[in-house]
Order: sequence, then C-alpha cells, then structure tokens
Amino acid sequence: MPRVKSYAIGNGDMYYIRHGSDNFTIIDCSLPDDRVGSILAEIYTQSKDKGITRFISTHPDQDHIGGLVELDDQIGIRNFYCVKNAAIKKDPTADFKRYCSLRDDSKKAFYLYKGCARRWMNETSDERGSAGLSVLWPITSDPDFKSALDDAAAGMSPNNISCILQYSVNDGPRMLWMGDLETDFMEKIEDKVNIPKVDILFAPHHGRTSGKVPKGWLEKMDPGLVVIGEAPSEYLHYYAGYNTMTQNSCGDILFETDTNKVHIYVNDDAYSVEFLDDEGRDHSGGLYYIGTLSCHQ
Repeated sequence: MPRVKSYAIGNGDMYYIRHGSDNFTIIDCSLPDDRVGSILAEIYTQSKDKGITRFISTHPDQDHIGGLVELDDQIGIRNFYCVKNAAIKKDPTADFKRYCSLRDDSKKAFYLYKGCARRWMNETSDERGSAGLSVLWPITSDPDFKSALDDAAAGMSPNNISCILQYSVNDGPRMLWMGDLETDFMEKIEDKVNIPKVDILFAPHHGRTSGKVPKGWLEKMDPGLVVIGEAPSEYLHYYAGYNTMTQNSCGDILFETDTNKVHIYVNDDAYSVEFLDDEGRDHSGGLYYIGTLSCHQ
C-alpha cells in the first residue's frame, strides 16, 4: 500500500513517498538536531528495498534543505530533482553548498518544469512502474518565473521559484505540494497553471498567511483536506470552510493510500477531527489511526 509521510519538524518541510511501484521519493529536507538519527534511520528503512530513490527540492531555502549534507552522506543522493536556477546566498550554509553541488551536477541533477517527463518519475518501462509524479509549474519561459529566478540569483528569496508537484495514485488520491510560493505570485500565475482537483493539499509556506492559496485556486482544487504546517500560530492561515489538519497539534502525519481512500495516522493519540470516517484500523508505525478520507471520484 503506497504511503506518504509528512514530518512535524518545526519551521520546515520534509516528506517521503513510498510508492506502490519500485520508487521512493523524498521531498525537501529539514532535520532538527533532536531527530536527525531517527528520521534518517526511517528514510533508510523505508527506501532500502526500492530500486530508485529520488530527492525533490521544491526550492533552496534553509528550512527546506536543512540537513541535506547528513541526508546525502547517509543515502547517497544520485537522483536530484530541482528547478534549474542560479540561486545564491550571502552567507551560504553547508547545506546550501551541498544543494548547489547537487544542482549543478550533470550526472545527478534533473531539472523540473511544467509537463516534464522522466523515467520513472512519470514514465513506465519493463523494468519498473511510474512513481505517479507530475510537475504543474514552472513554465520556464514565463516572465514572472524569470523574474523570480533573477531575484534568487541576486541573493533574494527563492520562494517563488518553487515548483508545483502532483502525486497521483491509480484509483486513489491526488496530493499537491507547492513549496513556499507566495500569495501575490500565485495570483499572477493562476491562469497559467492547470489547477487540478486535489484530495490533499499541503499548504504552501507552512500554512503561513503570506502563502495563502488564493480563492480561485481553492475553488478549482476543491481539496478534501488541507495540511497546515508548523509556522507560529499567529502567522498561520487556517483555511476556513475546508477540512484541515494542523501539524502544530497532531505531529507527524502518515497517509496510507487505498482505492479512493486515504487512511490517516498521527503522533498525538488525543488528536481528532470530525470529517474522517472511522474504519477501525489498527495503529501503524508508532502512529495513531484517526480516520479515513474519501477521495474525489
């Protein structure tokens, strides 16, 4: 059964997808000092029987690449996916230097753009099946995106060079990541993105108000669940009118995908929501089952 895990690691993002095919994907990296060993051990255990492991960087801010050196040293990143860019930092960390090394390595890097195809990200062969990943943004020729690239290359924020990544499971859920795209930028590009129906949306910019998904996007997505990250509560946008889970409260979240369903597990055994169905499943991986989300048909 394919599974997606969203780590609760403070002001940062890190996810993995254990695909139903022979693929394993890590999206972003943020390793707090007190969890480096346990997270790396879990990543190793969950990926060791998969033939392909890829790392996808939505964008190179420290809260999305923190611990990249340790991760690369542990698993040896051979498939590094990112938007092609020339971002610089005034005071580069060791993690940013490693990011640049991987980004600029012609043997390891694959550059993401709208509609890009790659074996086995979204193409199948006789050797293994597709990971079900597709890229909805960026359009590399778009002037707004080029402006964001120029800003990053001048040492300014790389938030708006973030890619939009979709994961689709056959006869199952559709999930969406948007990095740290900012609200005003999303408003500029709305008509340039084919916005899909979404079962689970990971709110951009950790759920901050500065990354609030515009109303027009939300109406097209019609998300069954919005996952809000761990920014300080005074900075969060809570997506009134939509089903939400906030990692400040529930901790790590595990999503086990099923036919037209997602079974959801969390760290906090006292956490609950009212919009999930109770299918009476056992706990999993040290996390507590809180219910099942029915997906768009």
